[in-house]
Amino acid sequence: MHLRRLREAQGLTLEELADRSGMSFRGLIYIEHGRRNPSLTTLLNLARGLRVSPSSLLSIFDSSQVEPK
Repeated sequence: MHLRRLREAQGLTLEELADRSGMSFRGLIYIEHGRRNPSLTTLLNLARGLRVSPSSLLSIFDSSQVEPK
């Protein structure tokens, strides 16, 4: 969901992000729906496509943003 929020905040479609990041449309769908865990290289490609720092993609794991189980 974090990736989807970032993508939608920029007004990007899945197709546009796929083109900007050099990834496949289907691969992005799998990542957004939690069916696939992205590799470090994929995270870097996504950050490039979103024009954000790679750390912003991982900020969801900051202790202040992680929901308790």
